[in-house]
Amino acid sequence: MNTLISINRIYYLIGIIVMMLVVMTLRDKGNPKRLSTALFWFLFGAVFLFGDLLVENLGKSLAHRIIGATVIIISLIAGTGMLSMGSYATSSYEERVSSAKRLGNWLFFPAVLIPVITVACTVLLKGVSVGGVMLLDQKQLTLAALCVACICALIAGCVLTRGTPLQAVRQSRRLVDSIGWAAILPLMLAMLGGVFVAAKTGTSVQQVVSLFVNPDNRFLVVVIYCVGMALFTMVMGNAFAAFPVMSAGIALPFLIVGHHADPAPLVAIGMYSGYCGTLMTPMAANYNIVPAALLELKNKYQVIKVQIPTALTLLTVNVFLMYFLTFR
Repeated sequence: MNTLISINRIYYLIGIIVMMLVVMTLRDKGNPKRLSTALFWFLFGAVFLFGDLLVENLGKSLAHRIIGATVIIISLIAGTGMLSMGSYATSSYEERVSSAKRLGNWLFFPAVLIPVITVACTVLLKGVSVGGVMLLDQKQLTLAALCVACICALIAGCVLTRGTPLQAVRQSRRLVDSIGWAAILPLMLAMLGGVFVAAKTGTSVQQVVSLFVNPDNRFLVVVIYCVGMALFTMVMGNAFAAFPVMSAGIALPFLIVGHHADPAPLVAIGMYSGYCGTLMTPMAANYNIVPAALLELKNKYQVIKVQIPTALTLLTVNVFLMYFLTFR
């Protein structure tokens, strides 16, 4: 069955918007590194626009190699500091203050629309079709609903501020340049998580733990699972990526099967332990680096420094909660 808003069309839309940013960057003579910055975003957008064409014409194997090489080039551009801020046409401070006073709390309306419409579309448009055409991609229903919500929020923002979609794209470039490489880090880490799962990293973790730890030492295994979730999350930048690896490697064979732990509270506390790692890593860019960039903090790691004591305290509490609450 055909789909009106499919995940592929969403990818194309993302690619088109990114290419608009590329053109704006190339035309920005105020950016000292505009060529390398434009190349970075061009390669990123090209994956969304031309990924399907590569697979169809070159086959999966060669297409995957090309995209993998693209990811490496993107990483090298970011890692060598070849991204830079440019010049942006913005309103004056007085104009922004006047606009804020005029709009008041209505400024938050477009942002509130996004979760509301996403949930509504996910619940109400599941399985809904018109004339044999599905309205939303049923395999990626939440992402399709999120796309609809973002478009609605954009329209609402333009109506409220009397702006245009082109102005929104211009401001998007300013925000994206402020955030830099961290803007695409969650996507990269999600890909890395998929690689770890496909490589059966959880089995390797289980074998390593078996070599150095006595599986009968319940407390030590609990410590390794909780601390391992935090550390692996710090590497991955996302507890959801760390969870299948650490749970398959430690929680399932040693704690659930070996010590008959109650799975529900065990994995819940394990996930909470991963969140402790999220508080302590720059890899969790959307939580720790992006806010620092948007708030223009002098130290981009200041958010992490403030969160470390809380994270370590919570991690310790999680260890004891798991040890005393999850075993029958």
